Amino acid sequence: MPEVREETPLTITETSTPNVILDVQQTSCCIVGGGPTGAVLALILARQGIHVTLLEAHKTFERDFRGDVVHGGGMELLDQLGLTERLLDQIPHSTAKAIQYIIDGQTIPFVEWSHLKGTQYPYMTIISQSRLIQFLTAEAKRYPNFQLRMGANVQQLIEEDGSIRGVRYRGQGGWHEVRSHLTVGADGRFSQVRKLAGMELIETAAPLDVFWFRLPRHASEPEGLFVRLGNKRFLVTYNTYDGNWQIGYYILKGQYREIQAAGIEALRQSIVEVVPEFGDRVQHLESWKQVSFLSIKVGRLDHWYRPGLLLIGDAAHVMLPMGGIGINYGIQDAVAAANILIEPLKHGKVELNHLARVQRQRQWQIQLIQNLQYFMQRQVSIKALQSGYTFKLPIYWGLPPWRDLIARLLAFGVLPPHVKAEYRL
Repeated sequence: MPEVREETPLTITETSTPNVILDVQQTSCCIVGGGPTGAVLALILARQGIHVTLLEAHKTFERDFRGDVVHGGGMELLDQLGLTERLLDQIPHSTAKAIQYIIDGQTIPFVEWSHLKGTQYPYMTIISQSRLIQFLTAEAKRYPNFQLRMGANVQQLIEEDGSIRGVRYRGQGGWHEVRSHLTVGADGRFSQVRKLAGMELIETAAPLDVFWFRLPRHASEPEGLFVRLGNKRFLVTYNTYDGNWQIGYYILKGQYREIQAAGIEALRQSIVEVVPEFGDRVQHLESWKQVSFLSIKVGRLDHWYRPGLLLIGDAAHVMLPMGGIGINYGIQDAVAAANILIEPLKHGKVELNHLARVQRQRQWQIQLIQNLQYFMQRQVSIKALQSGYTFKLPIYWGLPPWRDLIARLLAFGVLPPHVKAEYRL
C-alpha cells in the first residue's frame, strides 16, 4: 500500500565537525528559514541598509505548501511596505469573505470578515505561498546588502563566549560559514535552529491530525471557507487560486493507520457522506500519493532567545491549523522584530534586552490566540468527531458579538504591530 505523504522537516544528520570550510561570510543578521516570516524580516532589514543573509534549506521554493492563506492583518502589513498592489497584480489569488458551517445540509454563518470596519482587506486572501515567498525575496534582491542562499542546510550554531555568532551549513558542495551579530531562527514548526540551540517547545496536547488534499471546484460553486460536519466527520474546504477546493480532513489522533488501511476508496466514500456534491469528482483522488498527512503539534517556547539568537514564527510558537493564521502571526513577528532590532543592528549592538522586548511584545498575543484555538477545538472539532449527527453548535456560536470578535482576532490579533513610519516605503 502506498504511504501517505507526511509533512516532515528537511534535515541532514551531521554530527562531525567540518574539516574544510569553503567560505566564511560576514553579515549583520543571518536569518535561517526562507518562509514568509524570514522573507519579510529580511526585506525590511535590507531596505534599511542592514547586511542580511537569508538561508533556505530547500533548493527551490517550488513545492506544495498547505498554508496558502494571508488574513487582512498580514495584507495590511504588506501594504505598509508598499507591496500589496503589485503582489495582487502579479500573483493569481482568490478570496474568502466568511467562514460558514454546514451541518446536515444547513448553512450556518459564522465569521464574516466583510463586516469588519477600518480595513482595506475585509477578507482572507488565498495565494500561493511559494509565489509569495518568491515575490518577497525578489524584492529583497533589489538591495545589494541582501544575500539569499538556497540549499543551505544549517547544521551547526557557532557559539563563542556564551553567545551565538552565526551558523555553519551544508550545501553547494561542502561546508560554509556565516558569521553575524544576530542569528534569527525562522525555520518553521520543525525548526533545526531550535533543536541545535537546545530550546524545547512547551507542548500542549493536540488530539487531532489532518489529511490535506485537493479536489476540482466548479466555477458555479460559492467561494468561502466552509466547515462541514456530519457522521463523525470534520472537513474544512476553501476555494483556491487555481480553481480547486483545498480540503482538510480532520481525524482524532491515532486514527491515521486505521483510515489508511481502509483504503482510498473508503476515504472517498466518507468525503461524499459529508459533502454529497463532491460525488462527481472524488474519483480525482486516485491514490494516497495525492494526500498529505499532518500530525498536529502545538506549543511555544518559554524563552524565544539566547545571546545572539532569536526565534520567531512557527519556530517559536507552533499554531493549530484552525483559522489558517500561521502566516499572519509569522509576518507580525517579523514586523515587531524589525521595529525593535533595526537600530541595534545598524550599530552592531544587539543586546539581550532587545531580544526580550520582541518576546514580551508578541508572546502574550500568541498565547491568547493559541488558547482561543484550543477552546474552539474542544467546543467544536473534537465534539463533532465524537458525536456524529447528534452534534450541535454551541448556542452562543451564532451571536454577532462572538462572531465579530473571532473575525477580528483571526484577521488581526489583539494589538497587531505596524511597520514604523520611517521604515515604510
